[in-house]
Parts: sequence; C-alpha cells; structure tokens
Amino acid sequence: MAVFAPSALDTVRSAGGWLCDRAMAGWDVTVLTAPTDPRPLRILGAHVLDPEASPAAAVRELAPQAIAVSGELYDSDERVRDCVLGQLSRAPMEIIVWGPSRPPEFGARIRATEYRLSYAARAFKARAWAAVALPDVPIAPVETFYRGELNGRPRVIALR
Repeated sequence: MAVFAPSALDTVRSAGGWLCDRAMAGWDVTVLTAPTDPRPLRILGAHVLDPEASPAAAVRELAPQAIAVSGELYDSDERVRDCVLGQLSRAPMEIIVWGPSRPPEFGARIRATEYRLSYAARAFKARAWAAVALPDVPIAPVETFYRGELNGRPRVIALR
C-alpha cells in the first residue's frame, strides 16, 4: 500500500489505527511524506519514503494494491493527484482519502461507514501519538470512512 501524506502527524491522527491494522494483517505499508521523524510511522508498522523526487516513480516501484492519500494533499499537489488518478486508470485498487475535503472526482458515489480499530491498533496509535509529541489523548475505537465504487472498479474510502 502506498500512502501519500503531508506529515507523520496528519497520518497518525487521520488514519493511524487503520494503517496499523493493515500492517499487522501483512500489508506492506509505505508512507510517502515530507522528511520527518519516521518513528511514529514505524510504530504503526509503516515504512517511510520522501516523495520529493517523483510520486509516480515511487508508486511504480512499489506496485501497490491500494493507495491512501490525504484529501488536502490530493487537492494541493498536482503530482500526487495525477499519480493517484493514473493508478486508478491502470488497475482496480482500493483508494483511501482522509481529511476535511473529498476529491470532487469521487462525489456522491461514496457512503459513510465506520472502521473499528483493533485493540492493538489503538495501543500502537497511542504510542505513535506520543512519538509526535501530542498530548495524551484517548484513542477512539473507530475511524469514520466513506466507501464507494469508482467506475464500477476501484473501491474508494475517505476518512473524515
């Protein structure tokens, strides 16, 4: 899985539990984010890459079966948006979008659902929160998603 995020903090806060559960289920989770302390993401079971060279080249090398992306980053970075849309045009794959804005391409074809974090994911997410120097905050047992189909092929999920 390739994950595009503006920061480790945003990733941990928005999708940390879900990513941790994916990593524990055997997924190879790689987060492409600005240079930062990789420790919080490693706590969640993810690898960290700096996407500055070329997001598309990194994704081609990773050959992911899923892509997760911050909605804010998707909206603001044309290279990330082109990479995500390019991957969608090549093969059906799971797409995760989190943040306050949903890409207009996904529109009303997505529906709200909740993802229940495992107890282990909640514990690892709490450790990752601490590693990004956030105050001790209780970790919610669920992360809210939007789910749907794009063009009848890839599943789209947006975290809010």
